[in-house]
Amino acid sequence: MGKKSAGILLYRERKGTAQVFLVHPGGPFWRNKDEGAWSIPKGEFNPDEDPLTAARREFGEETGRFVDGDFEMLTPVTQPGGKEVHVWAVAGDIDPDNLVSNTFSMEWPPRSGKKQEFPEVDRGAWFSFPEAEEKILKGQLGLLKELEKILKEKNS
Repeated sequence: MGKKSAGILLYRERKGTAQVFLVHPGGPFWRNKDEGAWSIPKGEFNPDEDPLTAARREFGEETGRFVDGDFEMLTPVTQPGGKEVHVWAVAGDIDPDNLVSNTFSMEWPPRSGKKQEFPEVDRGAWFSFPEAEEKILKGQLGLLKELEKILKEKNS
């Protein structure tokens, strides 16, 4: 069975425009990447774990904040690498300037024998849907499109 990931797609409205909250992955590989590099806050979960519980935990680990509300499950997507991503959308707000992410360790520079710690997420930001479509990993684009459609239907 392939790996599965669960996440929270936080959204809000500002001055009549819907916005979504995305995070930028930390570490040296992603340092100079922007368009097509941002992600929904998410992480892997075990088969015996409740996906929504995992999504909430992962959001907390990557942002230092926990969200509650009326979670709406979106249709899972499979990213190009084969990972299945389960996401719940929820209205809320978070200050991107106050994120606190967990860290991971890796050998850096490569083949140096030195281990370094990097934040799993190095920053977060709010984006309008057109901006988010440029920023998000292409394998997660369908989740944005689905939420955008849901919000348009609710507001019509």
